[in-house]
Amino acid sequence: MNKTELVEHIAKNADISKAAATRALDSTITAIRTTLKKGGTVSLVGFGSFAVTKRPARKGRNPRTGEEIKIKSAKVPKFRPGKALKDALN
Repeated sequence: MNKTELVEHIAKNADISKAAATRALDSTITAIRTTLKKGGTVSLVGFGSFAVTKRPARKGRNPRTGEEIKIKSAKVPKFRPGKALKDALN
């Protein structure tokens, strides 16, 4: 499912226009992004949690030359599914 299909699904199930569904989805995504950027977590009970973890700097290899390179540390988003979501899939 892509964003357009998700917007159509939201609009149909919530009985709202596609424009309103798009604004709601964009607002939700923006809120999650803003919270994660500030270092917070977003927990949606029954669905899961979004959080930011720090990946440490490490050494890697250039596959073409075999030369060793330094890979910088980075903040990466993580999603941890909730129990209800796991149970719904199994």
